[in-house]
Amino acid sequence: MSADLKKLYSSVIKAHNETPYHFEKPTTTLTIIKAYNPICGDRFDLYITSPITDYRLPLTLHFHGFGCAISKASTSVLIKSIEGKSLNDAMEIVDHFLRFINKELRDKELILPDEFLAFSGVHDFPERLECATLAWKEMKKYLESKNE
Repeated sequence: MSADLKKLYSSVIKAHNETPYHFEKPTTTLTIIKAYNPICGDRFDLYITSPITDYRLPLTLHFHGFGCAISKASTSVLIKSIEGKSLNDAMEIVDHFLRFINKELRDKELILPDEFLAFSGVHDFPERLECATLAWKEMKKYLESKNE
């Protein structure tokens, strides 16, 4: 594996791909957010299992589906990062990740979690940007609809 590919497939991405966070179909679901990329076939369902009240996300979120290691790991990081956060905090986390991936954040503008920084290799592979952002974009749409 070349050095560039090793940078893309960091240990964090490998770990989240092999053992993703809350990768299961829950028995009870109130909302399913569909993240699908028809070009490459990545397809994940994000499950919200309790209503959002008082601007709090449910205690647990889950996801299930299939896709490349980048999209699966990125979806896992998303679920782990926003679980239990307030609506505003979740929106901020999603915004920071998307701005980081799209190189809209200046270096050291924010202190980003190591799990976000693990996706910095995507910057060298623009064709993998959609893989890294697929679930994040769909979650952003959902959160914005709840904030209206």
